[in-house]
Amino acid sequence: MRLSHSKLAVVLLLCASAHAQEPALATNAPKDKPTAVASREKFERDIAPYVARAKSTYPQAKARFLQGLPKGQSFFVTTRLLGADGSFEQVFIAVQSIRDGQVMGRIWSDPHIVKAYKYRDAYSFPEDRLLDWLITKPDGSEEGNFVGNFLDTYKQ
Repeated sequence: MRLSHSKLAVVLLLCASAHAQEPALATNAPKDKPTAVASREKFERDIAPYVARAKSTYPQAKARFLQGLPKGQSFFVTTRLLGADGSFEQVFIAVQSIRDGQVMGRIWSDPHIVKAYKYRDAYSFPEDRLLDWLITKPDGSEEGNFVGNFLDTYKQ
């Protein structure tokens, strides 16, 4: 099979794009600290101001992602996986694209509660189900992560 120059260029471009989308986390980036929830209602009330802040600042973060983040930076969002039994689990999604109100990416957390999903599974969801966003940087610093930073010190 012979590829024309234009088809070969498209194949190479797609390969390069897929490689460029691999999320990058610095070795000194803050580690995720899963938290069990005793009362879902109380949990929802407690995180509400942080979710509101994340949602109000998301359009600017999204615009930066769509324009192209600098090399070594990655864009993650947080949403919930829902189990058939009513359980839920908040996970990071490594964002690959955002189109027509849908976030598409891969699960970048290791699900412990909702077992139907696993780390690196493809996952998409409507933007209105977004809970938080995070831009990671090569030096280990981050932007956003309003809910996540709150949960690092959360006491029920």
